[in-house]
Amino acid sequence: MLAKMGWVAGLALGLLMTGCKQKSEPVAAAAPAPQMKPAPPTPIDTKRAEIGGAMWDPEWDKIVELALPPEMLSAEVSRDVRPFCPQFDAMGEADKRAFWAYFFQALAGAEAGLKPTSRAVHLQPAMQKKDGAPGQTEGLLQLTYVDAKRYGCDFDWQADRTLKANDPARTILQPKNNLECGVKILDQQMIAQHKRLLSPSSYWSTLRPGTVSYRVFAKQMANVPAACGVGKRTAKRRSAR
Repeated sequence: MLAKMGWVAGLALGLLMTGCKQKSEPVAAAAPAPQMKPAPPTPIDTKRAEIGGAMWDPEWDKIVELALPPEMLSAEVSRDVRPFCPQFDAMGEADKRAFWAYFFQALAGAEAGLKPTSRAVHLQPAMQKKDGAPGQTEGLLQLTYVDAKRYGCDFDWQADRTLKANDPARTILQPKNNLECGVKILDQQMIAQHKRLLSPSSYWSTLRPGTVSYRVFAKQMANVPAACGVGKRTAKRRSAR
């Protein structure tokens, strides 16, 4: 009987000590939120504020800035962004994030006129139906359902196929999904594939130098964040090329 009582007492003491250890273990602190800044408006956004129409939502800056991988804030991309942001290397992290937020705003302006539900049908064989998804580009950055597999984007054709084509509830048209996918695509292009930001084989025709589409994009890069060190005259001259 005494032996049994001693065993019970020992078990209770052991549990008590285990509980104390669990309570004393430090809890890992959550990673601090990155420093961010709002991006300035692109020319199309400024014009829309005057005449009406789709405009860039400042909340979309945060989506882009939070989605950026460390490599896109590093010296690995300095040479590529220098034509638009000469001081990129010397800038703080918050200013670098703001530059990329502005970049994607300009890209969305050139690709979709800043309209999240924008869609375009393509007749090229490479853009025809794949895996049941239609051969169309959609959303702020004009992406496709195929990108879900290629780049790990959060698009769901099976869920979207029952919704109307311009329903903002469709996964591919939701700004967060679309913009985060765009960051993944550009990261794959520049970091994984070591391609230039402006490349003849870029995912977006608007980033292929020498094309009409590129000139449309370049015009939207005329108001980059002041930290980039680009004067207004220089920006206008570059956008006119």
